Amino acid sequence: MTAIATTELELETYRRELTGYCYRMLGSAFDAEDAVQETMVRAWRSLDKFEGRSSLRSWLYRIATNVCMDILGSGQRRARPMDLSATAWQPVVHSLAAQRANEAWMEPMLDERIIPDSADPAEVAAGRESIRLAFVAALQHLPPRQRAVLVLREVLRWRAAEVADLLDTSVASVNSALQRARATLSTVRSTSGDTYDELDADQQELLAKYVAAFEAYDMDTFVSLLREDATQSMPPFVMWLQGREDIRTWMEGPGKECLGSRVEPMSVNGAPALAQWRPAPEGGFVPWSITVLDVQGGEVTNISTFLDTRLFPLLGLPETPPERPYEGP
Repeated sequence: MTAIATTELELETYRRELTGYCYRMLGSAFDAEDAVQETMVRAWRSLDKFEGRSSLRSWLYRIATNVCMDILGSGQRRARPMDLSATAWQPVVHSLAAQRANEAWMEPMLDERIIPDSADPAEVAAGRESIRLAFVAALQHLPPRQRAVLVLREVLRWRAAEVADLLDTSVASVNSALQRARATLSTVRSTSGDTYDELDADQQELLAKYVAAFEAYDMDTFVSLLREDATQSMPPFVMWLQGREDIRTWMEGPGKECLGSRVEPMSVNGAPALAQWRPAPEGGFVPWSITVLDVQGGEVTNISTFLDTRLFPLLGLPETPPERPYEGP
């Protein structure tokens, strides 16, 4: 096997961490996948020019950064509904009146697609924290260059000199960009829930109760699992809601179309999440949404439901919910 052939195989070993980097930069699962694929294509075409003066990893990150900068050149910032309005939607029953194109919104991403394998639980936890929806949404407030500096320095722990080399700038410029990025993030609301741990019995019990209450459409139990000031959003709709009573009103109003749905737990953006299939008029189920939950102190504090069903094939989810064993009446 030639040296170039070996390097071609090595490219793929960086796909997952590059996807995580591009996702944090772009806030979009689709854009991140496209950016990494373009990075691989550019790297493949330029392998004969790679002289090894930097590591293969650094070289790939340079290409990925350039790809992301090209995508971000349009100037559109991915957002969550609560990033666009300081107050919740009223009246609740008219909350489906306004929506935006899918390209305007943050998109969720499976943990396993972007967090590198590690035997160190602390490293896995840190990786999950850096892909929380609130944090990635906050990153979108930064100019692209500051965004790259902050992710490389504070998430990926690159040295200032390494970042300066990647961006063809000085260490002083990198440090200045990092300082400005930190100042901006300090003004952006980015509260997330507790760190998610599939081995935490209390968290799993709460998730099981949430699933059972939602599938039974038992709103008494459902709202009892929410913190008093919990929020709910549903891109592509502009609306977002706050408070148990408003969420209940919505669930018993426009949301009642979800009665009879099936959901399956998963781990998305470092948080507990659910894939939802809604009953189809002709029978059976159809893909409907991906819901990401923030949990704090044993209560659900935020419900982010994404209605873009293109996410199902992207995240490797089936068209119909998995079969379950009969549990009796």
